Amino acid sequence: MRYRLFKPLILTATLALTTACGKAPEPMVAATVNADNVGRQYIQLVLALGEHDSNYVDAYYGPAKLREDAVALGLSTAEIAKQAKSLRAEIATQPAMAEDINKLRLHYLDKQLLALAFHADNLSRGAKASFEDQAQALYDTAPPQYSLAHFDEVLAGIDALVPGEGNLTERVVAYRKNFVIPPDKLDAVFQRAISECKQRTAAYISLPESEDFSLEYVQDKPWSGYNWYKGNAYSLIQINSERPIDISRAVDLGCHEGYPGHHTYNALLEQKLVQELGWQEFSVYALYSPQSLIAEGTANYGIELAFPGEQKLEFERDVLYPLAGLDPAMAADYAALLKLLARLSYVGNEIARQYLNGDIDSEQAVVLLQQYSLNSEAEARQRLRFFDSYGAYVINYNWGKDLVKQYIEQTDDHDERWARFIQLLSSPRVPTSIAW
Repeated sequence: MRYRLFKPLILTATLALTTACGKAPEPMVAATVNADNVGRQYIQLVLALGEHDSNYVDAYYGPAKLREDAVALGLSTAEIAKQAKSLRAEIATQPAMAEDINKLRLHYLDKQLLALAFHADNLSRGAKASFEDQAQALYDTAPPQYSLAHFDEVLAGIDALVPGEGNLTERVVAYRKNFVIPPDKLDAVFQRAISECKQRTAAYISLPESEDFSLEYVQDKPWSGYNWYKGNAYSLIQINSERPIDISRAVDLGCHEGYPGHHTYNALLEQKLVQELGWQEFSVYALYSPQSLIAEGTANYGIELAFPGEQKLEFERDVLYPLAGLDPAMAADYAALLKLLARLSYVGNEIARQYLNGDIDSEQAVVLLQQYSLNSEAEARQRLRFFDSYGAYVINYNWGKDLVKQYIEQTDDHDERWARFIQLLSSPRVPTSIAW
């Protein structure tokens, strides 16, 4: 599918000019506001806020001078919040626009600046916002809420499926050990999985010719995998190997971090928006922002898109299980368990909600993660570290995926689904504009 590309646009607006000494305002006069200038100031504010929060700037590959200038400004978090709000006010003066890519751009900048101001305000006050406020202000959405009892039926189904007697969590943890990739097979399995993910993605997406990545294995991280995008269609993909990794994670992380996930998403944004349109604001990625819901949602949905139906099971059984030295005859049973475990995804959101809102303490959160997410104690404590580090960011994986899924699966045609997916990956969309 071929997409129209639009040149950057100088936008016109009307600004009210008031006079001093309480005099009546002068008539409205026309003024021009350059969206490129707003984008440039947004970059500097993101980079300036990154000086106060080391997690905040997930990627930047724009001019070094912009970073140097941002650092040299020495802005406080309160000053950053004030300037972000001022830029939002400038955007708000724009007249109504046709629903094209330029309107998407301004909507994107507005929501990103809202999130930036919110995060800067929180850092300035030294306080953490509630789970709900984080979700709305940082990620432009209100995720669904469930009671933990909502998941009892799923737990009952898992209880009937997993062999053995006694504590369900202990049985699940013990059963999953049968599917751990041996450490000496880990790289071979991941390299093969990523290669397959790339091949399936390349059948639908024209990737930049120079695109590439490096793969590293790290430890002592609150996440299972991470994509560090460096620009020029290049990524550093890190896999956290401190905990045992089961066979299902190879394709999941290969798609999520690589193809058609984060690496593909960032490469397309760089090619389509930064290089072709000159929209420099897409050379910076603020982690706590609406962009992350699109990034994580498409990365997780991309697994199903690249491996529809039973294709993931078939590839794992026929290729990855033998490569890892695991028994392929067990693949179908394990896939059935994983489908049920996936239905517990929102458990993590609800425990994070209670923990971040102060309704439970850290030890209660660990117990609930073991009871309802069926995590081992070590896994539960790692997830708690994620809550501490990233707050309500957890919603981007499941709720983000569901929002993307709702948009893309309005059609049953597989090619059209890929076309919709590409549209999300290469345009300036946030949750409230996902279907524009």
